[in-house]
Amino acid sequence: MSYTFKKARGEEIGGSFLDEASLDYAKSCLEKAGDKIVLPVDSVITDSFEPVEGRKIEVVKAIPEGFQGVDIGPESGKLFASVIAKAKMVFWNGPMGVFEQEEFQAGTKAVCEAIKDLEGRAFTVCGGGDSAAAIKQFGYKQNFSHVSTGGGASLEMIENDGHLPGVDVLR
Repeated sequence: MSYTFKKARGEEIGGSFLDEASLDYAKSCLEKAGDKIVLPVDSVITDSFEPVEGRKIEVVKAIPEGFQGVDIGPESGKLFASVIAKAKMVFWNGPMGVFEQEEFQAGTKAVCEAIKDLEGRAFTVCGGGDSAAAIKQFGYKQNFSHVSTGGGASLEMIENDGHLPGVDVLR
C-alpha cells in the first residue's frame, strides 16, 4: 500500500507493487491528511524476489528501476515505532515486508516490538491473514488485544465510522 502513496507523492518506486487504479485516491488522501499519513522513509530493495544466489539487497530512500521494495528500512522502523509509542489504539493491517523470507522480516518485527512495548497502554488490533500469520510466526500474538484474519473487510467496516462492531463488543 505504501508504494501507491509514495508514487502519488511523486517518489520513485521502481518495480514495487503499485495499485495504479488507486493513485488518484491516494493523492486525495495525501492532500486531505497531510502529515498524518506516515510513510516509510527508506526501503529494503532487491533485484530478485526469488531467493537466488547473487541477488542484490540494499537499503535506499528512492527505489530505482530494476528493483522492488520488499520491506521497510531501519529508519522507517524507528519512525513507525515512535508513532506507535504515542498511540492509544493501533489497527494494523498488512506486514511491512515479505516476512516469509528472513532477509525481509526486520520491518515487520520492528512494528511487532513497538506494539509489544505498549504493554497494555493501548488497544491493539492485528487485522488480515498475512499480518496474523506474521505475528504468530514471530511470537507476538499475545501482545495484541485482538487478532483477526479479516483484513480488507475489517478496514472497509471501520472506514466510515471508525468502529469495528465485533471489536467494540470485545472492549
